[in-house]
Amino acid sequence: MPIDRREFLLLAGAAATGAGLAGCTTTSTSADPHQTGGPPGGSDPESAATASSPAASPPATATRQPGKPLGPQVVHGPRDQPRVALTFHGQGPVPIAQALLAEAERAGARLSVLAVGTWLEQYPQVARRILSGGHDLGNHTMHHLDIAAMDAPAAYAEITGCARQLRTLTGSEGRWFRPSQTQYPTPLIEREARKAGYRTCVSYDVDSLDYTDPGPDAVVSTVLAKTRPGSIVSLHFGHSGTVTALPAILRGLADRGLRPVTLTTLLTS
Repeated sequence: MPIDRREFLLLAGAAATGAGLAGCTTTSTSADPHQTGGPPGGSDPESAATASSPAASPPATATRQPGKPLGPQVVHGPRDQPRVALTFHGQGPVPIAQALLAEAERAGARLSVLAVGTWLEQYPQVARRILSGGHDLGNHTMHHLDIAAMDAPAAYAEITGCARQLRTLTGSEGRWFRPSQTQYPTPLIEREARKAGYRTCVSYDVDSLDYTDPGPDAVVSTVLAKTRPGSIVSLHFGHSGTVTALPAILRGLADRGLRPVTLTTLLTS
């Protein structure tokens, strides 16, 4: 059910000041600019972590080629089809997530949500809400820690912990896995993801930078300037500016003849 403006603003304010509420929060001791209220223009741990990662840039094969099976990671879909995937890191206040889902559905768009396991554990109803709207629901680790810094058992536990939550709530662990706090998976992450049942790790070629809360106009400008056919766009629940930006993003994509579809549609059909 849509929330009124006053309730939405109150919730957005709570997200900006409540520790552990918004964006892709982490339990590490370092500041996380994914959290609403983080320093504008701050570095994204999921991008910054790639600086020391063995897979800091995507391998040449990390694309989806029509007619060929997916590899261990994918950065974008086919460039010859007018489709894109808007992917959301799933965490934060549920009403903001519901508002984003509703905006997408009004425009006939479908999203992909890579959810943090502790978020699903805290708000079990959100899993069915995502799936009932025709959206994809996948795995973004259990606690959203720096998975690239973990050894194999710890990384596997992070992946399987979220997979168990998904399976408990929906009957399926979901098809897609995105590693936390690193844009591209390391070979270790790819191996542990395969062991957990995820054949392909999903990265992205467009970073919206919405977690820095630069304002809705800046989010719209960044996404539309960088998105092209086949793009996988990284966005976040938990940020009120993203809710405001989404209708303009969807209109801008439609003006270019680009249709937002789920990862499953983009990468497998």
